[in-house]
Amino acid sequence: MNDIDDSKMPLLDHLIELRSRLLWSFLALAIAFGISLYFARPIFGFLVQPLLESGQKTLIYTAIFEAFFVEIKVAFFAAGFFSFPVFATQLWRFVAPGLYNKEKRAFLPFLLATPVLFILGASMAYYMAIPVALEYLLGFGGNVGGVQQQALPGVDNYLSFVMKFIFGFGISFLLPVLLMLLERAGIVTLEQLRGARRYAIVGAFAIAAVLTPPDVVSQLLLAIPLCILFEMALVAIWFTRRRRAKAEAAEGSDEATL
Repeated sequence: MNDIDDSKMPLLDHLIELRSRLLWSFLALAIAFGISLYFARPIFGFLVQPLLESGQKTLIYTAIFEAFFVEIKVAFFAAGFFSFPVFATQLWRFVAPGLYNKEKRAFLPFLLATPVLFILGASMAYYMAIPVALEYLLGFGGNVGGVQQQALPGVDNYLSFVMKFIFGFGISFLLPVLLMLLERAGIVTLEQLRGARRYAIVGAFAIAAVLTPPDVVSQLLLAIPLCILFEMALVAIWFTRRRRAKAEAAEGSDEATL
């Protein structure tokens, strides 16, 4: 019991500590927002590259303030992305004093893996899913019954489309972390997860239907990786449980020797 921090604070001190962590987090968000707002146009220029590569070279806006609010959204989008390490650090510094060293060693890898997996999911959305979805969705243009059908996407519509993909894929790629945390907390077991495989597949397609545009291609691009991530989480849980069992057995043998 001596590996936990010795500091014991009353409730009021905990609330003051929480307020301090939140203030630092929102200060980081505000600074990141100010910087991102200054670079909002180049950031949006990066986000429109998949659209440009699909052959669409025009974005329109019909409302007077639409382009302005799009830059505000882009700034918030980038600020949330870049300020996440500060939020994660402040969360860790608030929670860590109440954890034992063994619990810290168990929780810290999950915290470090979260931004890595989110970036992997966002990268897959940007470099793979969005181009494929755009090629499919923009393919409906052309001559329809003698009328020329042409795609003229609006700036706000396109930004919402891209953000939905990036956040959807990024959050979905956190599935292994969530499952491993639930198993580590004793809420679910590996055997229960294996038995729920068919429900997980149905759930993956349901999540994909909510987080992606309403077309089959986009939903498959998210549902299939989710199913793969679920299986990867099962393998990772098996390895970590096996390693944990060996460590506990070694610790028990050492205590028996003493």
